[in-house]
Amino acid sequence: MRISGSVSILLWIILALPALAWEEPARGTRTRAALMDALRPHAVWMLGQPVEFLVHDLRRDGDLAFASVHPQSPGGTPIDLRRTPAVARGELDPEFMDGVTMQALYQKSGDTWVAVHWAIGATDVWYSWAPFCRVWRPVIPEACRGI
Repeated sequence: MRISGSVSILLWIILALPALAWEEPARGTRTRAALMDALRPHAVWMLGQPVEFLVHDLRRDGDLAFASVHPQSPGGTPIDLRRTPAVARGELDPEFMDGVTMQALYQKSGDTWVAVHWAIGATDVWYSWAPFCRVWRPVIPEACRGI
């Protein structure tokens, strides 16, 4: 039996769908707010001021989530990394960072989202690591290819 080209393409799309099961929580939803609120204390601790997030990427699949965000002062003012408590404490070095961009891997615990692993200013794809991929692959499949 021979399968036509369009049928084989449709079959490939259907088989690929489970790999793309994550969804982006829409603006204004409780889930999106809860994910941002789970990361906010980490950002405030490191940056020393209230922040709002410019969302680059936000994904949720069941009780797992991933975010890539850029914290900024409320109203959109950029944050001067050199003047942050984390730099003063020696926890961050602006010379070896990619600004204040943050990524987080989340897990839902009961009704609460927890930023289990997070980084600020990372210059690599730190979450592309086999132990993380075993858990968070549903929300970071491209980072886990070949792992």
